[in-house]
Amino acid sequence: MGESSAAGLWQACEPALSWRGQTAWRVLDTRFDHGQRFWASWQQWRADPHRPRLLHFVGLTDLPTAAVGLHRAANPAQVDDADRLLGQWIGLLPGFHRFSLDQGQVLLTLCVGPTAQTLRELRFQADTLLLHGPPAQSLPEAGWDLWQIKALARCARRGSRLALAADHVPPLLPALQQCGFEFDPAPADLAVRVATYQPGWAIKTTRQGPQAAPQGADDCVVLGAGLAGASVAASLARRGWQVQVLDQATAPATGASSLPAGLCVPHVSADDCTLSRLSRCGLRLTLQQAEALLERGQDWDASGVLQRDLGAGSRLPKDWPEQGLAWSKGQSPAAHAAWRQGCSASTGDLWHGMAGWIKPAMLVQAWLASPGVRFVGGIQVTGLRRHRDAWELLGADHQPLLATRRLVLAHAHAVQPLLRDCPDVADLQGSALASLHPVPGQVSWGLRQDGQSQDLPPFPVNGGGSLLPAVPLAQGMAWIAGATYDAAGTQPPDWQQGHRKNLVRLAQLLPAAATALAPDFAQDRVQSWHSARCVSADRLPLVGPVHAGRDDGLWVCTGMGSRGLSFAVLCAELLAARWGAEPWPVPASLARALEPRRGRTGAAPNAP
Repeated sequence: MGESSAAGLWQACEPALSWRGQTAWRVLDTRFDHGQRFWASWQQWRADPHRPRLLHFVGLTDLPTAAVGLHRAANPAQVDDADRLLGQWIGLLPGFHRFSLDQGQVLLTLCVGPTAQTLRELRFQADTLLLHGPPAQSLPEAGWDLWQIKALARCARRGSRLALAADHVPPLLPALQQCGFEFDPAPADLAVRVATYQPGWAIKTTRQGPQAAPQGADDCVVLGAGLAGASVAASLARRGWQVQVLDQATAPATGASSLPAGLCVPHVSADDCTLSRLSRCGLRLTLQQAEALLERGQDWDASGVLQRDLGAGSRLPKDWPEQGLAWSKGQSPAAHAAWRQGCSASTGDLWHGMAGWIKPAMLVQAWLASPGVRFVGGIQVTGLRRHRDAWELLGADHQPLLATRRLVLAHAHAVQPLLRDCPDVADLQGSALASLHPVPGQVSWGLRQDGQSQDLPPFPVNGGGSLLPAVPLAQGMAWIAGATYDAAGTQPPDWQQGHRKNLVRLAQLLPAAATALAPDFAQDRVQSWHSARCVSADRLPLVGPVHAGRDDGLWVCTGMGSRGLSFAVLCAELLAARWGAEPWPVPASLARALEPRRGRTGAAPNAP
């Protein structure tokens, strides 16, 4: 089937006749190719004044298309859209990759990997399914069998429309009919056939889990105005929710999110562990948000980050395909490459081209400024209880402050005592919720002095500690080094001891930079920032319903640890997707690793 005919699969389903009055429309394309159907759907969605609020397009591919092919498939009117998308079209390793477009109203999820495996990882029900037979040059086993058609049917809802090239129908017709697809009468033009998912039995599945049916946008409350809470509020507001964000502080981003600036960099491990894969998914989303909402060079910068080789754990997995190396071996600018050669960079050093620094507070403020979000500070919540069909938040006098049907707890480790003392919440013992704890830490920073430039890198460096060499603050251009990991309950903090720890870390990471900055430490020109991270036993965040297997309106989003900038947007989008029965931004196997009721893993309690 040629490109024009292939795009006709989308038109044959006539989605515009069905999506009116819907809050979201979900498309599953089983062969993304060069994105022909994606461009066609986006163009039709944009042109329709009665379009749904969100357009989700999920495309499956064994190998991602080259950027040039994607760009050529776009319509002439979409050149600017194609340029913006291609700026993010790198690092497409096996797994899911989410791209936020058109002010977050068009969401493309590219799923890279074998079709059968990908279908098992999807968790949504498509409104439109675009089914493709194998390419002409494919081996016979590359086609669809009954089990794959069953997996495809699990991604359909009753009434979903499926389009398929007419010449691919005969070999697939028995399996499609057996799985509940009924074909329309054959039209005069037999290029495309269309079927409707109308099984003659009750649809039962346990795959979707809690919140499989979409929640209509309504009012909800988020407790906590840091990265976690603000990102949840913004994600829900983009879907039409009216969100009230409460915090005990009078201003947002006063806890760990008040860090002057932090690194947004992927975690890399030789075995490409769950933490590494999740950090890549989250990093892509965060950088998209920064690009859309913040001022580059002032609030953030996609500067790239050099990761020093301090052990085997920082090495790339051996089986990474070539297209994935852009994450960590992209070409740095010539000046950067020259500096790396001069600093005795080892062969194991990694250059993260898709990475940079962000001021968390600026991102929080941008999210809280979203239409539909209202921040209320100075609210002290001391208790929680279930009353009829709502959750009541209790104040200092144990009197109700407000009630809400849907509540998200996103106020770091303070989530734990609130749930523990609630009589309507099941025992937390043995779950990740019970393992939440604070890990205090200190960052050292100072203003750049004359003569330091030649010894400081032109980009951030990460490893056993980190250095952000040039961040514009209100006081001037600053460097930021850190951070310490202290025992919980270390109060009051010993600022000088923290500075010494950070200088020692810097000396191991970048000896020349430590020598250049040592006079600042010695002459008391260094400032401190101190707060506590919220950490789980396995270093992964928690996002999902408090009670596993059912949704009573009480959810959590917390435990970001040292990686709030990598995880906050990802967790918020996962929560919003589950509330709206939308495609998840990560495979189901990765999402399961974030469930609040997962068991403890025995990870070190002070791990970063």
